[in-house]
Amino acid sequence: MTVLKTSDLIKRFGKFTALDRVNIEVNKGEVYGFIGPNGSGKSTTIRVLLGILKASEGEAKVFGKDVWNHAVEIHKRIAYVPGDVNLWSNLTGGEVIDLFVRLRGSNNKSRREELIQKFDLDPTKKCKTYSKGNRQKVALVAAFSSDADLYILDEPTSGLDPLMERVFQECIMDAKISGKSVLLSSHILSEVEKLCDKIGIIRQGKIIETGTLSELRHLTRISLLIETKQPITALNRVKGVYDIEKQDQGFFFQVDGEELSNVIKYVSQFDVIKLESSPPNLEDLFLRHYEVVEETPSIGGGGAS
Repeated sequence: MTVLKTSDLIKRFGKFTALDRVNIEVNKGEVYGFIGPNGSGKSTTIRVLLGILKASEGEAKVFGKDVWNHAVEIHKRIAYVPGDVNLWSNLTGGEVIDLFVRLRGSNNKSRREELIQKFDLDPTKKCKTYSKGNRQKVALVAAFSSDADLYILDEPTSGLDPLMERVFQECIMDAKISGKSVLLSSHILSEVEKLCDKIGIIRQGKIIETGTLSELRHLTRISLLIETKQPITALNRVKGVYDIEKQDQGFFFQVDGEELSNVIKYVSQFDVIKLESSPPNLEDLFLRHYEVVEETPSIGGGGAS
């Protein structure tokens, strides 16, 4: 069952095209990872889905309803957490949580208390005293305390420490087990890799890759460390081999996934005594294929885009 779908979604700001035919589909019980460099169009897409911005062309539906014409009805069934949460300064964290939960028609106090404890949040403090991380905790507790059918999360763990990130990941998995759907925009690639069923990579307003992680892994290279009894010759001439480094007893190099079998056959003739492989990961895919250098903010830091 499709919960969220965009079809050739376009958003223009004057002559600038922020979104160029974006197609996303999230099904019931699915976690969809939405990644890309800052300024790529992630947050613009989310604002269209929330009914904050009106699409210039194309279609965006949540629960089968147009996101612009039925925004109020849709919001009753979704929970949204932005990457930089602004709260009412004179309310306590607990009061803000209660307000959001009531707006969604939920009243699960035991769930609320459980999440407050898990996220190590003091709900009695005024919001003006909270750090960025604690403001994120308020929003996350409010979101997961409600009985939402779809969670739209835009860099939700920005400002959280690693322990709290783990609690967040547990909440995502609980939501998935309960049949809820999640659209997760994140710059933490390991988080996306761990949690998501499908991944969409957006760059300059265009979806440039989409699919399950296993479907995308053919694009990445596997790392091999090989030691042999006889010296390997002409390794640099073997198809699919890259970045060869001579080690004390052998070679370390990268292999295109589709050429792995042929490479193994080639090196085996030199009497392999040691073979270690490292599977490709999402970060390798992201850095290799989309020319995003390591200092790009979307890899090392948060922020809206």
